[in-house]
Amino acid sequence: MPAQKIETGHTDIVHDVSMDYYGKRVATASSDAMVKITRVSNNSTTQHLATLSGHRGPVWQVAWAHPKFGSLLASCSYDGKVIIWKEGNQNEWTQYRVFSEHKSSVNSISWAPHELGLCLACGSSDGCISVYSARSDGSWDTKRIDQAHPVGVTAVSWAPPMVPGAIVGSGLLSYTSDPICHSDHILPNR
Repeated sequence: MPAQKIETGHTDIVHDVSMDYYGKRVATASSDAMVKITRVSNNSTTQHLATLSGHRGPVWQVAWAHPKFGSLLASCSYDGKVIIWKEGNQNEWTQYRVFSEHKSSVNSISWAPHELGLCLACGSSDGCISVYSARSDGSWDTKRIDQAHPVGVTAVSWAPPMVPGAIVGSGLLSYTSDPICHSDHILPNR
């Protein structure tokens, strides 16, 4: 896709941009406390699809879940909340889940590789890392590392489900959907 300018309609600084799995939509996070979703295309046209409001402070990051889980988008904010948004009918978004366990700004979010299930890692200025994992009954489990970093967590990420170049299929590596949290790293079980 060629480079293109996207008019988001935000009224303040845009902190993050995330393209969906198919490269058809872009989500943006802004200090105006909004998340906006815009359709993009190869012919450089854009179309505003949705404005998501629910945060009470700057939104730092947005992240699309793998489409095998439906149309889900997560956002994190200075207000200490993580919101998972779900698209019902086309371009109609609702707050699917709101997590507000952190005591201060949630700075970073990252979905686990889809092979590990629907899991979202979050890092906060309160120094803690949380991992929210969806269960088959619709509820969510929360795992937490208290004081992972006493001065705050500014980024989280996941290891790939298989290490590139590793010997796979030999049974040496086996992963489950239950992540292990270790200090400032979130790694799949081995």
